[in-house]
Amino acid sequence: MSDFADNTPHVFTPSGLNRLVRDLLEDALPMGVWIEGELSNVARPASGHVYFTLKDANAQVRCAMFRMNAMRLRFRPADGMHVLMRAKVGLYEARGEFQLVAEHMEPAGEGALQREFEQLKARLGAEGLFDAERKRSLPAFPKRIGVITSPSGAAIRDVLSVLGRRCPLADVEVLPVPVQGREAPPAIAAMLRRASASDRYDVLLVTRGGGSLEDLWAFNDEAVARAIHASNVPVVSAVGHEVDFTIADFVADLRAATPSAAAELLVPDGADLDRQLRRLRQRLATLMSRRLQAASQRADHWQARLNAQRPQARLARDAQRLETLRRRLLAVTSQSNALRRARLDRLETRLAARHPRLRLEPARRRNGELRQRLERAIERMLERHRASLAQQGRTLHAVSPLATLERGYAIVFDERDAVVRRADDIAIGERVRVMLGEGEMRLSRDG
Repeated sequence: MSDFADNTPHVFTPSGLNRLVRDLLEDALPMGVWIEGELSNVARPASGHVYFTLKDANAQVRCAMFRMNAMRLRFRPADGMHVLMRAKVGLYEARGEFQLVAEHMEPAGEGALQREFEQLKARLGAEGLFDAERKRSLPAFPKRIGVITSPSGAAIRDVLSVLGRRCPLADVEVLPVPVQGREAPPAIAAMLRRASASDRYDVLLVTRGGGSLEDLWAFNDEAVARAIHASNVPVVSAVGHEVDFTIADFVADLRAATPSAAAELLVPDGADLDRQLRRLRQRLATLMSRRLQAASQRADHWQARLNAQRPQARLARDAQRLETLRRRLLAVTSQSNALRRARLDRLETRLAARHPRLRLEPARRRNGELRQRLERAIERMLERHRASLAQQGRTLHAVSPLATLERGYAIVFDERDAVVRRADDIAIGERVRVMLGEGEMRLSRDG
């Protein structure tokens, strides 16, 4: 400023003057400015820089955004677009033109919404609405699904198409709500509360198609977030495209990238279930076959053991034992009778030798009594042996194959008198002998 302190005029060159003006502007606004206006004359040369004019109703200013900052833009600038921009104020010395060098640019209004989004997200997160431990698992096989969305949007068509293809048995109910505009947040929150209170649904899906931050703003509403958090059933959120995130996504029990992806997550794949059922059916059939084979082997084992016992041999041994017992009984009885007869003969000999005329009659009576006692004893002994013999006979009869035949069964013998156990053991036309409870038959196997 000392150059202007005296009255000596200072002569500038154009470049010097432009440099001075540039330094004055940059010193006056070192941190840059935020400016809002409409884009015009947008140009994108091969260098990757963006040149444009920012204007309002009364003025305009030339602007430039260099390649590194332009690559970070989330949208493509175009003429007529209203934007909010952070820029440094400067002067293009070569032409002496006032210009702004843009560092950041976003559609006007989106920045405020983004800041509001971040503030609400931080507040609800601090309250625990996003905590992973409160999130519930989805039912493996939902019977009824409530879809809260616009009934005319592309999202519901995608959801219904995927659900119909994957699991047509699931009952899907469309719960219509507006998904954009001022009336959307209260309508979505009210529908969530009604659906939760109805106890009709196993799971709820809140969804809509893609759009700008403004378009999706209904799903960043605090009332909607708290309605999702208070739901009695699991809630899936599928709002926008894969890169879009809303408050509803953070609060929901599960976030899906797209409506179609949400439908994939909600229900199992019918084709996979069919394959699993086929595998389980095959495993069951294999298990049953193995068990039947094991049972058949056990039956063969017991049959072999039964055959080893040879019922005919046991019957012969029991008959032989019975005969032995009968002989022993007869021998004991005969011996006892012989002893009693011998004693009686001795008494009679003694009596005859003594001729006891006076004691003859009492002796005769006593002899008669003894004879009766002897006969009764013999009869009781014989009765006991007969009862024992009859009991053993009944026991033998109970295990006899003849008793089985009397109950309606039959024994089939082939021409070699071998017992037939399977139909396949007899050839077509071969004759067999059938032993019944009473009598026998001879037959031949036909085809």
